[in-house]
Amino acid sequence: MIFTGTRVVITGAGRGLGRKLALRLAAQGATLFLSARELAAARRTAEEILDQGLGGAHAFRCDLAEPESVREFAAHLSEVTGHVDVLINNGARYLHGPDLADKADDDIIETVAGAVTGTILLTKHLLPLIRASGKPDIVNIVSAAGQVGHHRSDAHPAFYAAKHAQAGFAEILSHRLRAKGIRVISLFPPDLNQDGPREPQANLTADSVADCVLFAIGQPRDCFIREFTFEQA
Repeated sequence: MIFTGTRVVITGAGRGLGRKLALRLAAQGATLFLSARELAAARRTAEEILDQGLGGAHAFRCDLAEPESVREFAAHLSEVTGHVDVLINNGARYLHGPDLADKADDDIIETVAGAVTGTILLTKHLLPLIRASGKPDIVNIVSAAGQVGHHRSDAHPAFYAAKHAQAGFAEILSHRLRAKGIRVISLFPPDLNQDGPREPQANLTADSVADCVLFAIGQPRDCFIREFTFEQA
């Protein structure tokens, strides 16, 4: 179990890719600190891990669109652990709608606040715990919608904007933290399937994205993988 003793924080861990990452990392011995917008969702994943005897898992509420919730989550983590080895910035609200007028103002505000402000603030407040690790990694689950020239998703323009902001944040963070030995790894998956056939002509699955994350953080410390980009079916 190559991640035995590794302390991992995952946002958006109540479902989808976040849940899959939590289960996979727990199976490899990691101790998980899981957050979701609703505490009950994070608890379900933590209980699933504990029921399978996979290792330690702790559940927290963190609404990335609410700065106070982000600060409270970071404060709680500081009370229960002296360091964080891996922060996986996975939580972000997907917003569908090709037309700018498709969504209400509040939906747009929440999407941008969660993916951008929430990710930045959580990373900022957890940086002291990350710096205390001997093997620190920050993983950002961005989206192909955050790549220049990508137009293939039916996501709302606000989601595209939020993901471009995430990509810019990750890029400068990687540049500035490289000298400190902190790896910043970003993934740009297209719209994906949670499950399904893992075949050449099929859409990318969440399981394959999880494989990429585990591969990257499992590399020796001289290996700085900056990003994963994917061909789209």
